[in-house]
Amino acid sequence: MGTLSIIPLFLLGLAVYVVRVYNDLIRKRNHVDEAFSGIDVQLKKRADLVPNLVQTVKGYARHERFLLEEVTRLRTQAAQAGLQADIRERARTESLLGAALTRLLALAESYPDLKANQNFLDLQRQLALVEDDLQLARRYFNGTVRNLNIRIESFPGNMVAKAFGFAARDFFTLEDPADRRPPEVAV
Repeated sequence: MGTLSIIPLFLLGLAVYVVRVYNDLIRKRNHVDEAFSGIDVQLKKRADLVPNLVQTVKGYARHERFLLEEVTRLRTQAAQAGLQADIRERARTESLLGAALTRLLALAESYPDLKANQNFLDLQRQLALVEDDLQLARRYFNGTVRNLNIRIESFPGNMVAKAFGFAARDFFTLEDPADRRPPEVAV
């Protein structure tokens, strides 16, 4: 085998490598997008519970108008963010909504009749389940982002990623350490 026959084999091998890395990057990017849609589904479920929760609490806590309005405003803001929002901005908005929901649920301690209301108890249970599912969805999303980022940043795949415009993604993180805990929901 002469030098002239090695060059085409080398180029063919290089082309096969580039195609494999490119396809792997596409697969990982699609996993990240799918994982984020999983978070979005859980956030939508949580947002759908908010109006019912607010209405239930409103009957018992009329003088807590500011908190009820804040929860409603944050729910609207979170719902409008949608899939197109920047991950950091979406995480910040959801963090604020989670904190407001925690304060709303804490109101039940001040209102024994509310704590005993079956509708309120059902909403609390549903919210606890959604929060658990949301935590799992965030964990899955961050795992897929990690895998994509490793592939994008590792040599020699980083050269292929850069050539085709792949960029590292942000993790779904919460800014306030207190927000890392799901709201405590007494069931």
